[in-house]
Order: sequence, then C-alpha cells, then structure tokens
Amino acid sequence: MNREQKRNAYIAFLTLGALVLIDQVIKIYVKTHFIYGESYDLFGNWFKIYFIENEGMAFGMTLFGGGKVGKLILTFFRIFVSIFGIFYILEIIKRNQPLLLLVSLSMVLAGAIGNIIDSVFYGVYFSDINGYIASWFEGHVVDMFYAPLWEGALPEWLPFWGGEHFVFFAPIWNFADACITVGVALMILFQKSFSLPSPSIVFEKKSKNLSESSIVTPQETMESSENSPEGPINSPKTSENSTENQTNID
Repeated sequence: MNREQKRNAYIAFLTLGALVLIDQVIKIYVKTHFIYGESYDLFGNWFKIYFIENEGMAFGMTLFGGGKVGKLILTFFRIFVSIFGIFYILEIIKRNQPLLLLVSLSMVLAGAIGNIIDSVFYGVYFSDINGYIASWFEGHVVDMFYAPLWEGALPEWLPFWGGEHFVFFAPIWNFADACITVGVALMILFQKSFSLPSPSIVFEKKSKNLSESSIVTPQETMESSENSPEGPINSPKTSENSTENQTNID
C-alpha cells in the first residue's frame, strides 16, 4: 500500500472500531442500569431512552418468524457478511476509492458487528440479569432509542386507517442501527461522487492467480518433457529434419 492507501485504511478501521466501541458502551450501560421496559425522556416526549431487547434484525424485525432457528441463521449470516465486508473494504482501499465511500461502508460494517456482539455474547455474559434463557449465538440485541416524533389518532376521513392510533416513528433502535442507516444514506446521497464496486472484486485476485497458475509456458513444457522417463519429445520439425538426413545418407 502507498501512503494514501495506508491513510485511508487507518481512517476506515479507526471509524469502524470507534463506532463499535460507542455502541457497546451505550448498550452495556443501558442493560446494567435500566430495568427492562423502563424509559427516560431525553428531549421531551419525542426522543427517549426506552430499554427493550429483540432477537431479530434492525428495528426489531425478525427472520423466519423468530425462534431459535431463525436467530441462529441470522447470527451466522451476520458473521459471514461482516467477514466478507472486511475483505471488501480492503479491496476498495487498494483500488483508491474515495474516502467517503470507505467511511460509509465502515459505518455499515460497524453497525453489523455491534449487533453481532450482542447476539454472540450477551446470552451468556449477562445470563444473571437476562429476562430470557440463551446460550452462545442466541443473545438478544439491546435497543434503547425511541423517537415518537408524532403520536395521535389519524383523521377519520383517511381510507383504511382513519381514526386509528398512529405513532411516527414507532420502532425502537440502537446506535448500531443508526450507523447502518446513516452509512447507507451517505452512499445513496453521494452516489454520483463514486460508484460502488461489485462485491466480486473480493474474488478477482484469487481467480486471477488461479488462471495464471494454470497457464503452461513453452519453456515449462520443454522442461517437463526432458524430465519425463521417456526422455525429450522431438518436435515435428525435428522429426522432419531427421527423415531428410536419413534420405541423404541412403
């Protein structure tokens, strides 16, 4: 790597590490200082700390309806994507992509890793205070941010939902979810400033090496024939010359 690539790598992974650390500090504090379901107003009624846990994805969504199988599939899928993401960022650094793209991807990866830590370790590490029983890879993700920007009854004239109680924004989320959301938003907003390389770049180097190793040069062919038990193999031109010489002798 040249100097610029090293600088970008430093910034990208420093961003990644700092965001994961902030995420875990917030989660551990909330989990050890709040009772499940407890809330605390930060900015009036529209932004609160509201401690809950979920076994699913961002904003409380679940996979395959939740349960142990869905949880394990989700956790291992997150681990696979995160490992792939690290190699993807390294390849992007080597291709001198814009720093903004690297920071955006680092934010998304930090959010994924932050929630992976909850899933992998919290079921066992906080077993004495958990409201559930879980082993490794089955921990619930800690959520705490609740921003009900507007809450009330919808107008009666509104089709289908008229008169119903409605909350915007209802999901409860965490810092890791926010990192993912902001990272994706930055890539969408500044998509004209850079193009996101195909994920296949992670495998390009390996494929290229395999292709190069499969090419046999004429020199290698000659060396192989000389080392064979039957001795060197004459080329058609050599055989033709031998025949001409034999004819002249006759």
